Amino acid sequence: MTTRSSLVSVLLRLEGLALLGLGVLGYALTRDGWLLFVVLLLAPDLSMIGYAAGARWGALLYNVAHTSVFPALLIGYGLLTPASLAVAIGAVWLAHIGLDRLIGYGLKYPSGFQETHLHRV
Repeated sequence: MTTRSSLVSVLLRLEGLALLGLGVLGYALTRDGWLLFVVLLLAPDLSMIGYAAGARWGALLYNVAHTSVFPALLIGYGLLTPASLAVAIGAVWLAHIGLDRLIGYGLKYPSGFQETHLHRV
């Protein structure tokens, strides 16, 4: 059992590394200044303020801000329109999600902040 769970953990962290790498590369291709990247990198963590309204709302807001669906849609929108800033923001957002997964943070369950889809933090 330990070998299987260790392999899953390694694969999930590698997936996080891949998202982080793609986010950084995608941002670099936009040629926007790196100050914007640094400023926005931790912005999705502002979603934790939802926990002030309780674990259920906190988990919902946190998960919306930490799923790759929305930054992927933002990047797609930016690529299909002249909105290059959308690509830059989406890339930073994906990089943040990848960094979180790489260090072991996952989507939250409403039972508490420490309960994630990866493991208990």
